Amino acid sequence: MDHIEQTFQVNYSFPVHFTEHLFRAGNELFGDFLLARRGDTVKKLLFLVDSEVALHHPLLDGQIREYVSGIEGYALAGILQLPGGEGCKNDRRYFYEIVDAVNELGIDRHSYVVAIGGGALLDLAGYASAVSHRGIRHIRIPTTVLSQNDSGVGVKNGINYAGKKNFLGTFAPPAAVFNDAFFLTTLSDRDWRSGIAEAVKVALIKDAAFFGWLEANAPLLAQRDPDAMEYLVQRCAALHLAHIAGGDPFEMGSSRPLDFGHWSAHKLEQLTGFELKHGEAVAMGIALDSCYSFVSGRLPEEALQRILGLLLQVGFEITHPGLVVDNAESPLLLGLQEFREHLGGTLTIMLLRAIGSGEEVHHLDVALLQEASHYLFHYQPIHSPQ
Repeated sequence: MDHIEQTFQVNYSFPVHFTEHLFRAGNELFGDFLLARRGDTVKKLLFLVDSEVALHHPLLDGQIREYVSGIEGYALAGILQLPGGEGCKNDRRYFYEIVDAVNELGIDRHSYVVAIGGGALLDLAGYASAVSHRGIRHIRIPTTVLSQNDSGVGVKNGINYAGKKNFLGTFAPPAAVFNDAFFLTTLSDRDWRSGIAEAVKVALIKDAAFFGWLEANAPLLAQRDPDAMEYLVQRCAALHLAHIAGGDPFEMGSSRPLDFGHWSAHKLEQLTGFELKHGEAVAMGIALDSCYSFVSGRLPEEALQRILGLLLQVGFEITHPGLVVDNAESPLLLGLQEFREHLGGTLTIMLLRAIGSGEEVHHLDVALLQEASHYLFHYQPIHSPQ
């Protein structure tokens, strides 16, 4: 016998909960989750909290301590504050700060790392958890619109390296996700709006009816209506989870439809020194790829007008100097090669055939990208005659 081959399957399951005031006395959701997984030995909980969240929720530290003290079979190992935003993914010292805490506090593979913050902190915490002891269970408690409706309910973790977004990372699903709507009430208008870009994205490629809902409710979303945002978050989470269950969750192929608009967004973030928030860059990337879909003969101009109109109505900017494509040497175009490298294999870009229907292509024409960029920078709404 000179060959042995074996196949096996690993089943992953993580619940996504929606609640408010997760650590308030009387809310048993988090405690019940842990009690259902209690073992014969005391398990430790290491909390990682976004410092901006801690600033806006000064009672959170005490609430966590009191709440955990009432969960039988668990002990609080510590609460570590870390800066949020893309900066925490660019500076490796924060990664080592978490790993050092895991080591010094004796956080083992049956313990939990609980991250409370925006998508960047969740990415960092998930990566540090995944590589420590070859995998410590982590729980995500997203605190932004973007993380509650997109990154927080995914299976990816990572940090940036060599100027490239998520160059180091893992596929490691969380043990659970707890979306607490109360955290959204203290977001800046910019952070509130930023997460809506991922809702537009997933609606455009998967759900035309949801896109229509976004159009109808754009004024409410812009005015920070909590009920409208609650529906948006839950619908986005459901669409993302359905994609993970039915597709290629660990991205073994070259297809990544949920990254519609992202090839340019990732590069634009880098070109601006991450001054643009991820959702802001994604909105611009959606606008550019929608224009390309139109100028390449795929998407009707009426649909393009609806897309750009929705982005503007919610409050997004759809152009930026870094988004200009005026020749083959335009800096933005480096994003195509980096996107291909990140995916591996053939370049695969999602474009639109219609609202709610995407098409994957393996090449973008520079001349058409120039035309799409020109259209976007000279965009004028087409008003139907009364």
